[in-house]
Amino acid sequence: MLDLELLRSFVSVVDSGGFTRAGERVHRTQSTVSQQIKRLEDDVGQPLLNRNGKDVTPTEAGERLLSYARRLLALAEEARDVLARPGHEGAIRLGVPEDFAASRLAKLLATFSRSHPMLRLDVRTDQSANLKRDLDRGDLDLALFKRTVGEKGGVAMWPERVHWVTSKTHPRDTSAGSVPLIGFPPGCLYRAGAIHALESAGRVWHMAYTSSSLAGIQAAVAAGMGLSILSEMAIQSDHRVLTAKDGFAPIDRTELALVASPEASPATLRLADHLTTFCDSVAKAA
Repeated sequence: MLDLELLRSFVSVVDSGGFTRAGERVHRTQSTVSQQIKRLEDDVGQPLLNRNGKDVTPTEAGERLLSYARRLLALAEEARDVLARPGHEGAIRLGVPEDFAASRLAKLLATFSRSHPMLRLDVRTDQSANLKRDLDRGDLDLALFKRTVGEKGGVAMWPERVHWVTSKTHPRDTSAGSVPLIGFPPGCLYRAGAIHALESAGRVWHMAYTSSSLAGIQAAVAAGMGLSILSEMAIQSDHRVLTAKDGFAPIDRTELALVASPEASPATLRLADHLTTFCDSVAKAA
């Protein structure tokens, strides 16, 4: 087990750039901080800091430990904060894909939060692959994400409707040559689906525009930089849906899944019920 006090001193040394200033931050003497860093290095079995005179910088191992140390300290602080509030229901860490964080979902979450004033709701948006990863390693309590049809597990799941899209005013001619693709960075389910579909059809492709922002992808499509795959709710009025007649059949191998952590709290499961009802209504309206 890593000692939180040692980690706190380690983070302070890195952030302040020296042992003396770190000692002032954690209310310890310079020698005490130095001893704590030595104990931490002994625990992990490798040096964590480069000591060049008064300048102190993290080693490669120290850089790897730093992000974990910050997360562990933040989690400990969160636990103290939760336990310090009488009657507090705890916190729910929810992950949702960016193209599903629409106004209707925000209103639902706001209503749920108001009806549970002693509950802290922490919502983040990200790529589905990242949300699934964070749920698997315990960084999320509940996640709504896209996945390949047939994967097991989950509170509920809904088939997704996704389409090839191009610009309505500046459509790209893809009858010959390499198909310009617009998409999220590697790891995105839609990006992988687009590449698989093109290569299965013997089409040549290249990435014309990569963005971690849905708004960036939507704007690039509208401007005519290339083709992309988007869910129905992410398609805008300045996009044109391509069909099988255009040589681009719909991609029907994805689904939206709501998955809870095995240790989900009763409050988390209540939120999952609300989200299930919400997604049911979205699916019926589509």
